[in-house]
Amino acid sequence: MKNALRLFLFLVAIGLAVPGWAQTAPPTIPGRLVLKLRPGHAPAQLEAALSRLGAAGLQQKFPHAQAPSAERPGSVDLRGIYQFQVPAGLALGKARAALLATGAVEYVEPLYVRAPLYQPNDPLADSTLTDITNSQFYLKQIQAYRAWDVTRGDTSLVIAITDGGMRLTHEDLRQQVKHNYADPINGLDDDNDGFVDNFTGWDFANNDNDSGFDPAIYHGTQVAGVAAARVGNGLGLAGLGNLCKFMPLNIYPNTPTGTFGGYEAIVYAADHGCQVINMSWGAIGGYSRFEQDAITYAAVNRDAVVVAAAGNSNTDVLFYPASYDHVLSVSGVQNTDQKSPGATFNRRVDMVAPGLSIVTTYGAQDHDYGAVGGTSFAAPLTAAAALLVRKVFPQYTAAQVMARLRQTTDNIDALPVNAAWAGRLGTGRLNVLKALTRANLQEARVVSSTFAPARAAYAPGDTLRLTADVQNLLQPVAGLTVTLTSLSPYVTVRQGSFAVGSLATLGRATNAAAPFRLAVAASGIPLNTTATLRYRLTAAGGFQYDQYVDLQLNPDYVVLNANDLALALTSRGNLGYDNLAGTIGTGLSYRGSSNVLSEGGLLLATSPTRVSDRLRTSGGQARQSFFSLAQATRQQPGPRADQEARAAFRDTIPGAGPRVRSVGVAVRQRAYAWATAGRRDFVLLEYSLKNITPDTLKPLYAGLFADWDLPNSDGAAHNAAAWDSTRALGYCYVLGTTTPQMGPAVYAGLRLLRGGTPAVYSINNGAPVGAAVRLADGFSPAEKFLTLSSGTARAQRTAGLPGGADVSQVVGMRLARLAPGDSTTVTFALLVAPTLAQLQTSADAAAQAYATLLPARAAATTAGFEVYPNPTTGLLRVELPAPLAGAGVQVLNALGQVVLSGAASGGILNLNLAPLAPGLYILRVQGPGTVLTKAVVVQ
Repeated sequence: MKNALRLFLFLVAIGLAVPGWAQTAPPTIPGRLVLKLRPGHAPAQLEAALSRLGAAGLQQKFPHAQAPSAERPGSVDLRGIYQFQVPAGLALGKARAALLATGAVEYVEPLYVRAPLYQPNDPLADSTLTDITNSQFYLKQIQAYRAWDVTRGDTSLVIAITDGGMRLTHEDLRQQVKHNYADPINGLDDDNDGFVDNFTGWDFANNDNDSGFDPAIYHGTQVAGVAAARVGNGLGLAGLGNLCKFMPLNIYPNTPTGTFGGYEAIVYAADHGCQVINMSWGAIGGYSRFEQDAITYAAVNRDAVVVAAAGNSNTDVLFYPASYDHVLSVSGVQNTDQKSPGATFNRRVDMVAPGLSIVTTYGAQDHDYGAVGGTSFAAPLTAAAALLVRKVFPQYTAAQVMARLRQTTDNIDALPVNAAWAGRLGTGRLNVLKALTRANLQEARVVSSTFAPARAAYAPGDTLRLTADVQNLLQPVAGLTVTLTSLSPYVTVRQGSFAVGSLATLGRATNAAAPFRLAVAASGIPLNTTATLRYRLTAAGGFQYDQYVDLQLNPDYVVLNANDLALALTSRGNLGYDNLAGTIGTGLSYRGSSNVLSEGGLLLATSPTRVSDRLRTSGGQARQSFFSLAQATRQQPGPRADQEARAAFRDTIPGAGPRVRSVGVAVRQRAYAWATAGRRDFVLLEYSLKNITPDTLKPLYAGLFADWDLPNSDGAAHNAAAWDSTRALGYCYVLGTTTPQMGPAVYAGLRLLRGGTPAVYSINNGAPVGAAVRLADGFSPAEKFLTLSSGTARAQRTAGLPGGADVSQVVGMRLARLAPGDSTTVTFALLVAPTLAQLQTSADAAAQAYATLLPARAAATTAGFEVYPNPTTGLLRVELPAPLAGAGVQVLNALGQVVLSGAASGGILNLNLAPLAPGLYILRVQGPGTVLTKAVVVQ
């Protein structure tokens, strides 16, 4: 099992064997979350909320962390970070909503597992050539031999190797280990640092003092050898750090109870005097404020140079931790300075170093060596160079060391073989000699960027401001100017110049008084677009340096906030948030309250195995049944309400085999909100459901799932759920007496306004094993079908009584049949109110509003409109009534795209559908003032 886990981590790291790896966040430590308290708040304020969640083991994560200092601007406080355990299956969004509702918490996040970045050699790679694999060619490439004439480092300089599988008995490593003589192995914490007998580093994955060899992984041995193998001992090879030593910090588990410990190791290394910290591991995506805090602490509070491998994805992606602030991100090149075939490239890369055919200590035995490859080995070369810079320039801050390394590289963008990656490989390839000797270097840098208004994403037509804080890191500069340019066609820079002037070494400046001004295009922006802006810093004497900052545009959700509700509506059927982590979207709030809807969305079903939704399922994942056909858009004012939103999506058509098990429905969603009195407590949600299969759906179930989180006065959610049969209204409420501290949102619900036979199912989220529906272990398709198909059998039963609980509810309907090509409409009112009476009054007002919403329209006639044979294997005859004798005829696929067209002559048209793929199509006839359609199946 342990070997399988390690293999999985390696495959994730190199981008192999894990479908969809570029689109997903890294794996997380099951059941373990981390939170950060707001300044001035105490853990006691979380007791009730944690109790409701079933959480346990709240403990301060870094009790010995140094307090932030005014002398180090930007330093971070880690003392407010706590970790805790939650029950298996508890959704992150649930925990996040409950804890943020207390007002005492800044963030709640999972703990990600970041994989080591080992990339094994390929038989056809350059690493198989004899003249490379049998020598440390890379030392000459980066001018290490001449650099050692300047300095060989010092045994007091220590690099932290945060990794796994370090063979500390290897002949070329055993004398290079940094020991903690203040804490000898005697069963005591002699140095009072919270770690007992941490004489030789620490094992953060297994929480013991054995940071040494793991027979299943050699990665740490190989990384350590590149940076710190013994020099001048007549054995093996020479580590670039020469006299410098390394601290072994294991971060990968080799016991069943172990967990990834990369960021704990970073904090430890910073607290224990490591001047440089190496991270040859990571993963694509999964940005974490906790991880950024840990790195900021090491780099700013503790002044450590933090170096990370950029990844082995061979794509332009953000890779963490390399892409965090205060990290020197290192990608890889071959011996010819051409980008390594697998190396990641992006605008957050600072520089590159040799990363292919790197001969190092191998790790299977105490005296073995071998050639390895990947950015895992470019990073420790750069980290070791940083140690040598710290020896020659002891007065430098960590940021200045990084600046000197960046500004002394050999430019490789000009090489024709690197043309495709120009601007995405940093300033160039590591040159250690230049880093130690070059004089009169300059580097001014934007150290922070602040957008206002602050949003996760910006909508078409938005305008915003950008404040840049600049620091000069090296020699004084004069005539410094920062010019902002948009590299995206969807963002215009209206004011993009900041004349800084002169800055002394370590001097700072900001354009807060006159920030850059930006405008987002009003239309034409693809969904979820990333726009890149470029800072170009120039100064007298020819200094020029580029940096980049990204912002997200045209998010795949809109917010309806015309009245007292603020509800995010996604393009694929979810309410509140588009993901389980609660990071895409704004949730549901009422009169400025915290979020009251942990998770919500549309459910469709015809059987226990044919269910469509994007709600939670097992393993902390979400189903992905719905696919967007038209982005959610908002109109204000709309033609029928003060705000209107629209979206269109569909699920896949059931196939002949087991591959596809969805319902086969296209959905057009409309939502309406009013600002007028009497209509301020609800939003109407209307779904037009069209059968896009060749079969009659009988029956068809549709409903909305809502996992409510209404806060109690103690910050928890002691909720119950009930059913108002006279109104077809399912609702959730807070148990106990209303107090001012409880806020206004104490009743919330869903009313079925239009559709088939009503259904309701109330769920106790903490139900025991054996319950018909148990969300603690996920929400299976069979359970979802049960909630939709049980009618009102649970109508007289409540969830959460007598003492209150975490509850959810499904309110839906049953339609006896829906023929191919036919449509039906299902409409709900989503309501929130301070009291049950007000909730019921608002539910009645919602029914009245919907009754007058749309005028009645006469159904289109299809008399005389015939097609046959249907289904067809090719030829299709179309016969039209006389008024449409010359009408145009179009054949549309399931996405609404025209795939065939023609014109009827004398009311008859013969179409050959043989070239079309088998499936469902729509035949559309367009005549004067009339549009007629029929479903056609091609076999």
